Amino acid sequence: MDDALHSEHFTLSPIGHVVSDYPDKFGIPRQPGLAPAARATLVLTPPYNDPLAVRGLEDFSHLWLTFVFHQSPERWSPLIRPPRLGGNKKVGVFASRSTHRPNRLGLSLVALTDINTQDGVTLTLSGCDLVSGTPVLDIKPYLPWVEALPDARAGFAPETPSLIAVTFHPSALATLAQRQDGGILYALIEQVLRQDPRPAYQQKDTASGRLYGVRLRDVDVKFQQCQKSEATTLEVVAIESYEQQ
Repeated sequence: MDDALHSEHFTLSPIGHVVSDYPDKFGIPRQPGLAPAARATLVLTPPYNDPLAVRGLEDFSHLWLTFVFHQSPERWSPLIRPPRLGGNKKVGVFASRSTHRPNRLGLSLVALTDINTQDGVTLTLSGCDLVSGTPVLDIKPYLPWVEALPDARAGFAPETPSLIAVTFHPSALATLAQRQDGGILYALIEQVLRQDPRPAYQQKDTASGRLYGVRLRDVDVKFQQCQKSEATTLEVVAIESYEQQ
C-alpha cells in the first residue's frame, strides 16, 4: 500500500493564467499585498471560463490562488537561503516560501476587485505578486474568520520587512508627468522599490554605485543606491519604455 502511494503521480491542468504589471521576476514583492498598486487580471481558459464557475465569487473580497512557479527550474534543494535572513543562513525548503520547491507550487492571497463575464471569465486583482504568464491551478475564497490568525508564530519572518526610502530624479518625474497612468505608476514603482528588490548581498555594498533595472508594466525603471551618512535610499534615475515580448 505504501509503495503504491509513493509511486502515484497526479496531473494538474491550469484553469487560466495571470496578466500582470510584472513582465519579469526581478522586482516582484516577495509576498502578496505589499504593492497594492500592482494591477493584474486572471484570465480563465476553456472549459473553466464558464460564468457559472464563478457564481457567488463577487461576495468575497480576497482569493487564494494556487499556481505554478513556471519560471523556476525543476531542480530543488532541501536547504535554501531566505532573503529575510540576509541570504546567509540556511533553512529547510519546507520552512520557507522559496520558489525552488519539489513541485513548484505557490499560494498567493490577492484582492478581488472585479469580475467580467461578458466574454468568458476575467478576474481583476490587486496586490498580486505573480509574474505575467503565471499558470493558475485553482481559486478558493478567503475566509478571514478561520484563516486570519494574528497570534500565530511566524518563525524568522515575524513582522513586515523594513522599508527603504525611495526618491525620484526630476527627469524620472518628468517622464511620469507625461503619462496618463503617471500617478498610479509612481505609486507602483515606489511600493516595489521600497521592498528593496536587490539581492541581500548587494544591499550591503554601499559604495558600488551600480545601476539596477526593474521592468514594470511597459517601462524599464533604472535605479541606484544613494548613501548620505548612515541614510540609505534608492533613487529612480530614469524611466524608459521597452518593447514587450
